[in-house]
Amino acid sequence: MTTVIRRRAPLMALACFAPLAASASTACDRLLQQFGSQLADATCVDSTDLTTTNPDTTPANNSVAGLPAFAFTPQTDRATIAPSAAKRTPVTKVVPGLQLNGRIASDPTGQARFLLRLPRDWNGRLVVAGASGTRSEFNGDFAWSDYVVQKGYAYASQNKGVLNLQLTTAADPLGCRLNPVSTTYVNFYDNGPDQPFARWTQYMVKAAQLARQGVASNYGKPPRFTYAVGTSNGGYQVRRAMETAPELFDGGVDWEGTFVDEHAPNLLTDLPAALLNYGDYAASGLNPDSTAAKNIRAAGYPPDIVASPTSTLWTSYWAQFWEVTQCQWQKRLDPGYDTYGAGPANYNYVARLSASDVGAQVASFATTGRIQRPLVTVAGTMDALLPIDHHARAYAREGDGWGPHHDERDAAYRLYEVQNGNHIETYQDTFPQLALIEPHAHAAFDLMVAHVETHAALPASQCVPRNGAIAANPSQPGHCAALYAP
Repeated sequence: MTTVIRRRAPLMALACFAPLAASASTACDRLLQQFGSQLADATCVDSTDLTTTNPDTTPANNSVAGLPAFAFTPQTDRATIAPSAAKRTPVTKVVPGLQLNGRIASDPTGQARFLLRLPRDWNGRLVVAGASGTRSEFNGDFAWSDYVVQKGYAYASQNKGVLNLQLTTAADPLGCRLNPVSTTYVNFYDNGPDQPFARWTQYMVKAAQLARQGVASNYGKPPRFTYAVGTSNGGYQVRRAMETAPELFDGGVDWEGTFVDEHAPNLLTDLPAALLNYGDYAASGLNPDSTAAKNIRAAGYPPDIVASPTSTLWTSYWAQFWEVTQCQWQKRLDPGYDTYGAGPANYNYVARLSASDVGAQVASFATTGRIQRPLVTVAGTMDALLPIDHHARAYAREGDGWGPHHDERDAAYRLYEVQNGNHIETYQDTFPQLALIEPHAHAAFDLMVAHVETHAALPASQCVPRNGAIAANPSQPGHCAALYAP
């Protein structure tokens, strides 16, 4: 039977930590008391299984009372970054333990959320996960949580301090249409007046602090080691954690993290080029030698893969990610631009530097490359949302002068490029030429742990060939020779 303990009102924090007791309900009550007024609307569950094999592990979409539809979408979120069900890392064991989630009470917007899973059979370590896109704290349930809780890690996650989105209309100044031909508009909470992207780092750090507190309360001692993991914007959070919070983290793995720099390239320099040329490319009959196709590739994007006249890799990104992502970032960072009057495809970041404070806005949450703890980046060569040369490789280059080429960073850095990997794992179902990144991200995590805890050497930065693995002696050190390998 599952025991659920709820605390809606603020609680007084206990003065000291207590070890896990035989009564799970008492352990839940003590855990909630330990957090006290730091969490609001907190719920603790004595779970029979912390993996997603248990349907209660991830709550239903739209299950937080008082929020509009699409503001809180855990079931959708966990499938966003993971492969389809048959291709995920399998769940092979039951993991009983405690699951706690709630709001971070100190957040003035009331949107910051926190998740903590404490397996009964604990290995003494903690993993703190970032969240991709504008996704919830349950975003990593398939991609990260299932993998680490089966190994005995405590697992924590957060939502970057922000809810997802809500439906709106074209009349909304903050409305973004889903793609260039869509009549559906959404308003991202991330574009609200109190939601600067700089909060993303703040809540990664806050989640680590809360998680370490919860671990110590539940097990009677703090974690021996704490690791950060995350995908896409969650990978960005991992990078910033390694740059800014060495006292909380021992190492991290970022899976296709977003590169942020006020200098080109960045999302606001790349996405308009793809949008501007896609229509002409489609009109050319998907001719890879057309000027439009050459322009898209020149902007850093990998070559298209054509499954049929209506199903291509670029078409998938155009329909689902390019414009809506450009709109979200532009409305947050350069709200003075007339998005649909001047046109998303016509946005010129360099020209806008003198017409707005967009450069300062981007600089306010930029990465530095100055990592203070070991970090591994795992990225796919066929990523058509965050092109590898403008994101993963750009972050590696950002370390020049500190590392990885000069070995002057404060900690080890590696870039493992997955040949034919792309940003959306489920796209491999349509385009079998693509490779999954998830197994390599998990392998990189295990290598990172061995490096931190036993001083094992991290394999050199390398191109991981199709159907291959990260190798101690790689056949392709450095970058992959081509973005696409047929």
